[in-house]
Amino acid sequence: MIVSDSTTLIILSNFNRFELLSNLFPQIIIPQAVYEELNAKVKTTLPPFIEVKKVSSSQLVDELKLVLDLGESEAIALAVELNSKLIIDERRGRKVAMNMGITITGLLGIVYMNIKKSFISKVEAKEFLDSAVADGYRISRLLVEEMFRRVDGEILQ
Repeated sequence: MIVSDSTTLIILSNFNRFELLSNLFPQIIIPQAVYEELNAKVKTTLPPFIEVKKVSSSQLVDELKLVLDLGESEAIALAVELNSKLIIDERRGRKVAMNMGITITGLLGIVYMNIKKSFISKVEAKEFLDSAVADGYRISRLLVEEMFRRVDGEILQ
């Protein structure tokens, strides 16, 4: 199980690539605000492995909303409540989550894990990431290059 913010879900939905998540995670939990963000951006039916769950800690959400948007705040709060890892791509949200001790990943990490587990090829990954960038997803070219170097074993973890 892992909790997710909306950005990665929106991108994967736009390209009909939810299998990049289901390949890695049997269950993804999203808070209501993330569901609403996703539904506002892309009219999609969630696959069965994605479940919407209400956040219990409104106090934590309120504190996080001082620096983050509602979806990120609820996703982080839900990750804390469930003692879960978190899929999040926005820089500020990633930083807040890491400072709270939450293990994070994002779209690039998901693509990386899919390559490493041989669910997709490097060529397919590059085409997907290029399409995502062309569709408006912002990611550093240097981060993408570093990810492919890791895949090729040039950088040891």
